[in-house]
Amino acid sequence: MSHEVTARKTKVIAVGNQKGGVAKTSNLIHIATALGEMGRRCLIFDLDMNQGATRHLGIPSESFLGTFEVLTGEEEPTDVIITPDDGVELPKNIHLIAARRNLEKIDQALAARDKFLVTQDVLINPLRKLAGMYDYIFLDTAPNATTPTIAAYKSADWFILSATPDPFAIAGLNDALTDIQGAQRYGNPNLRLLGVILCCVDSRTILASSLTEYVEKLFSDGSKSLKFDTLISRSTVVPQSQKLGKTIFQTAPNHKVTNQYRKLSKEIEARIAEFEEPVTTSTIKSAVSTKRGKK
Repeated sequence: MSHEVTARKTKVIAVGNQKGGVAKTSNLIHIATALGEMGRRCLIFDLDMNQGATRHLGIPSESFLGTFEVLTGEEEPTDVIITPDDGVELPKNIHLIAARRNLEKIDQALAARDKFLVTQDVLINPLRKLAGMYDYIFLDTAPNATTPTIAAYKSADWFILSATPDPFAIAGLNDALTDIQGAQRYGNPNLRLLGVILCCVDSRTILASSLTEYVEKLFSDGSKSLKFDTLISRSTVVPQSQKLGKTIFQTAPNHKVTNQYRKLSKEIEARIAEFEEPVTTSTIKSAVSTKRGKK
């Protein structure tokens, strides 16, 4: 398969939380789709053995080679990218590197390949080969410290945390912050926390309001909070679209949640532009560091 290579400044964004069930995959899919609708070319790299992003996009399990083969070096990343040319329906400007259940065996496969291989770095070369082809590469991580998830921390430019207004989900944010700091110290000093998405929010409840305020304060650097202003409301349209293997941009293009993702994607681009300005390049990193008293 051949792919047009264009001069794009590729931004690699990992999305996650150290707790499952916080809509991280749904957020990633819909942010990418909103950006695709705006004309940005996006690749979704599914790093989760549960295949959340792959299934959400309606790709049948075990249908395509993908993440496992790329991480083990059996295939080039450009040769396993799924596009509409492969006979599948994908949102506009969205491509995918799919996950399969064989990711459960990635550690054994990597050890068999080379006992001296630094498994945390297995994403670095594949992402280098994809640089310039996309405006955004989104890394969908597992909710635990699997090898592909750790590799995402080591290779991403930005990290977006996803949480629901639930005490356990909020607690998972602290664990993820620790991992971001660890990646900064050991091999990826340029990794920055871009922000925190709160989703499945029912603003009528006291719990949602109090936890939203808590996250606002927790992720403040003293002058500005890293929580995104755009909240994603709780709605049945999202799980309904997931069952169909579609996005809500396809099933409910005018729904308020769809419009919230459009607004969120613009906020993400604006924040990246702001933090890439020379005078503010240290803002995100220092904000992460202050949470644990790092100097």
